[in-house]
Amino acid sequence: MRPQQNGSHIFETRFGRITAVKENGIIKAKSIRYAFSKRYQRPVPVEPSGSDIILPDKTPVCPQKISLLVEKMIGPTQIDDFNPDESTQYLSVIRPENFTENQKLAVVVWIHGGSHEIGCGDLPTADAGEWVREQNIIVVNVSYRLGLFGFLGGDETRPPNLGLFDIIEALKWVKNYISDFGGDAENITLLGQSSGGDAIAHLMISDGVENLFQKVIIQSAPLGLRHKRQKMSAEFLKKTEGLKDEPDIYKMMDEYGKYVPSVIKYGLKAAMPFGTQYGFPPLCNESEAVEKWKSGVGKYDVLIGLNNDETAFYLKTSEALNKYFGKGFGLKILDKTVQKTTEFIYGKPAEHFAEDFAKAGGNVYLFRIHSKLKENQIGAAHCIDLPLIFGNESAWKPAELLKNVSWEYIHENGKKIRALWAEFARTGHVSDESERPEILSLRKIKL
Repeated sequence: MRPQQNGSHIFETRFGRITAVKENGIIKAKSIRYAFSKRYQRPVPVEPSGSDIILPDKTPVCPQKISLLVEKMIGPTQIDDFNPDESTQYLSVIRPENFTENQKLAVVVWIHGGSHEIGCGDLPTADAGEWVREQNIIVVNVSYRLGLFGFLGGDETRPPNLGLFDIIEALKWVKNYISDFGGDAENITLLGQSSGGDAIAHLMISDGVENLFQKVIIQSAPLGLRHKRQKMSAEFLKKTEGLKDEPDIYKMMDEYGKYVPSVIKYGLKAAMPFGTQYGFPPLCNESEAVEKWKSGVGKYDVLIGLNNDETAFYLKTSEALNKYFGKGFGLKILDKTVQKTTEFIYGKPAEHFAEDFAKAGGNVYLFRIHSKLKENQIGAAHCIDLPLIFGNESAWKPAELLKNVSWEYIHENGKKIRALWAEFARTGHVSDESERPEILSLRKIKL
């Protein structure tokens, strides 16, 4: 086999002449600006240009606080590789190098998670190169506004759901230009994990998304926290009023944590204080959401599910909890708490979503990822799906999440899951004959 040649690649598109990087059998066109925005205003799409579009030196990222838990469980953030930018409307396109002219590849649009507060589209732990190379698909990674800039709001000066509007603008860009990269503009799947899955579920019932996507893969969406958030959001908005016009974004990031709503007062939903807000554009009222999801039957194919031990990511990694509940009878209590909270936040809402969609006549699959390794005390926790979907051993090497789990095990199971997800992205279905890994339960819901 001829060795792959690394270097640069030029995409001649209707949007502009885009410089990309060619490496290890894939081509990456990174950090393409799809829109601009001023603080607390809706995004304005970037117009096509005759000038060259060149990869920036650093990856743009929405201003955010570093999560100590994420640093511990997933790995350290290389801060010097990123450039904070309030107007964080960028996307990247990853395509196979070997490509036949006039070929139309299935497109997967990645919407990252991070509690609507942290993260970006272009992280090494979510680099889709391995998946693109294996399955001959195109993956688009989207960055959008987070936290105070994208997912708080609630009045005319600070409207909510700006992060959703950013993603909608990105999807319009994909619809308009992905064919210039070899993608099929009529075969677009949204893939999101955690708050990214929450965003995708709500994009399904948003105004202004007609014909922008056909399929959704929703992983570990905290849909159990979506209810009755209005009072909490209003309180958070009011308390952060003094930060609204702060010119120093670093000061904003340092200060807003003082005003995060209390879990004691608002329950588990306060663990994710930023979020999508019903009753404001582009969303309906909360009472209308279920019926609007049902109305998506015939428009969208759905693959939805979770990891079996989601909240172990938070509970079993707590030094305070492990001090009292880390062994013996205390560990049994902790295991039960993980089970109960996982079902409340992720499990039951995913099941209800799938059942409602199926009852209305929709095409929907439900999955659950399990841990089969006794040495891995944390189990199939939140984010364990990411190395399975994206691979990238070097990026995941420092992750505490994979302690006592061999990369061979992750790769063996992940390659099979990547094939199943790609099959769904191409066809909207998963064949009963397609090979399942031992850690995955997946079934079509028929009611």
